[in-house]
Amino acid sequence: MGDRRILLLLVLVLLVSFVGAYEEEENDQRTQGEKWFLLRQLHNVVKTDAGSMRMVKGGYRGGSHLHSPMHIGFISMEPNSLFIPQYLDSDLVLFVHHGEARVGHIHRDELAERSLKQGDVYTISAGSAFYLENRNENQRLRIICSIGITSESMGWHAFQSFFIGGGTHPTSILAGFDHTTLSTALNVSTAEVRTFLTRQSSGPIVHISDSHHHTNIWTEFVSQEPHQKLAHLKRIVNLEEEVSPKEEESTWSLRKFLCTLLHRKDVVKRVNHEAPSSYNLNNRNPDFKNNYGWSKTVDESDYSPLQQSGNGVYLVNLSQGSMMAPHVNPRAIEYGVVLKGTGRIQIVYPNGTLAMNARVREGDVFWVPRYFPFCQIASSNGPLEFFGFTTSARRNHPQFLVGRNSLMQSLRGPEFAAAFGISEKRLNRIANAQREQVILPSSSSDSPMRMNIGSY
Repeated sequence: MGDRRILLLLVLVLLVSFVGAYEEEENDQRTQGEKWFLLRQLHNVVKTDAGSMRMVKGGYRGGSHLHSPMHIGFISMEPNSLFIPQYLDSDLVLFVHHGEARVGHIHRDELAERSLKQGDVYTISAGSAFYLENRNENQRLRIICSIGITSESMGWHAFQSFFIGGGTHPTSILAGFDHTTLSTALNVSTAEVRTFLTRQSSGPIVHISDSHHHTNIWTEFVSQEPHQKLAHLKRIVNLEEEVSPKEEESTWSLRKFLCTLLHRKDVVKRVNHEAPSSYNLNNRNPDFKNNYGWSKTVDESDYSPLQQSGNGVYLVNLSQGSMMAPHVNPRAIEYGVVLKGTGRIQIVYPNGTLAMNARVREGDVFWVPRYFPFCQIASSNGPLEFFGFTTSARRNHPQFLVGRNSLMQSLRGPEFAAAFGISEKRLNRIANAQREQVILPSSSSDSPMRMNIGSY
């Protein structure tokens, strides 16, 4: 009798150990999934007292085969500030989350300017020089942007900025040339070149307001009288002299950006009538809406500039406790940024195991590989709103796995029933139990759709 008790105790210990090891392994897998699919490690790209740019990186996740081909950036600018002229080796898609902005960039070899407001989407191509300005006196500007990783990116960092304006911090790309060469190219003295390239030291995002005691070249430009600005401009880029077409082409960036910052409309030609307009996502009617939430998607058929970057954008709002039905993106990788509320993101591996079931909150960034099943669920405390990018500018056509418009409805029949090992009658009952589609009510809903399936 005593031996039997000892044997039973050993079996019990083994079972507890096995269950504990299984749960530990499962938790490790979920933790690994969070490391792969939740992008919570923010890197400072730019940080000054006038603003910052932070970024979560794409690339290969955790040494795995999973490749995330996009970085997500967060730009914050104080009132009366400027993100100085630069160009990148990556395409940008900008989304104005809060505030208003003025963006200037080169479009077809001419300078185009656009005023952007909250909800606007705007694209800037790789290699196109641009600047951003927050002219508001009292409001911060917040922008969320996608930064594409292309085969042509330099690869030194996540992406590479080439600053046209600058001085000691940041360094202008002009500073890399020999001073004698640059003096000849600009037709000014080497002393003027040396002064010109060392005045700016406030960083890539600078104040352009008189309320700040420190001064920089941009503040001086803005505060000068028109005739003083023009005289300064002439000394720098020698606008009075004729230049050949070849010289004009090689100096467009410096010339046109300085002219724009000095508000010389008679010197620089604007092409606002030709450049693409912005697209306001907030003003768009939902593509889908029911009692449990809504969703909006924008692709190249809605906004043609997205074709250049190869991205789409979307905005989703889920009411308290509701769920975006489990679905698959057959054409694109999806990135999401939580704008409001809390909830959960569930992602499933191709082998049918749970990759991640993570709680998310405002500011969190997640990504879902192409073909991976996933769903988003709002918490019971309030709605969940998230904005994001996809890696295809074409219409995505997500495949929903459950719901009234789902694959379960389309595929139901004897073959599908046999795949689950149940009768066709029972499969029909399961498939018809959910009467909603796309966005589903919470499990605690009083909706009449909740049915007892039985055991056919």
